Amino acid sequence: MVRTASTMLPLGTQAPSFSLPDTDGKLVSPSDFTNSRGLLVIFLCNHCPYVKHVAPELARLTAEYAAKGVATIGISSNDADAYPDDSPAKMVEEKAAQGYEFPYLYDADQSVAKAYHAACTPDFFLFDDKHRLVYRGQLDDSRPKNDVELSGSDLRDALDAVLSSAAVPEPQKPSIGCNIKWKPGNEPGYFDSVGIR
Repeated sequence: MVRTASTMLPLGTQAPSFSLPDTDGKLVSPSDFTNSRGLLVIFLCNHCPYVKHVAPELARLTAEYAAKGVATIGISSNDADAYPDDSPAKMVEEKAAQGYEFPYLYDADQSVAKAYHAACTPDFFLFDDKHRLVYRGQLDDSRPKNDVELSGSDLRDALDAVLSSAAVPEPQKPSIGCNIKWKPGNEPGYFDSVGIR
């Protein structure tokens, strides 16, 4: 496990387009949510201890904000050949076990992770109603074994700002988690020692 930080994609970036299969085989794209009040894209996986730590709050937070008009898409980009616990079949089980109500997609060729400059799991990208990036960073200060209670406070503040058309509070702290498990020879150029903590 490599402790890795978000790359902090520039604010204002338009949500990169994609079309990926959900756990039920249905193709999902950001364009499916043009009528939402915001779009949250989360890179996550099944086996990462950082994701397992935040999963209960992810399920709560995303359901709560779905009721307020914010759409969420979860994406796993890990190499499932090397990490079979992150396979699409296991994603079906994980989605049910955690109670995720959002689509959980598999990025088989890792092109979507590259387009978003995703680096870790979990990695959060919040877009406004025009799908412009307004927040990229951590859920909150809680980490495995640091005894800080899960609250989702940083992401919740950003979501509330989007819903009220206000500026997202600064500073935006990078998310920390396991590095995305890139396929051999597929590691992107933006991922370097700067992102490793």
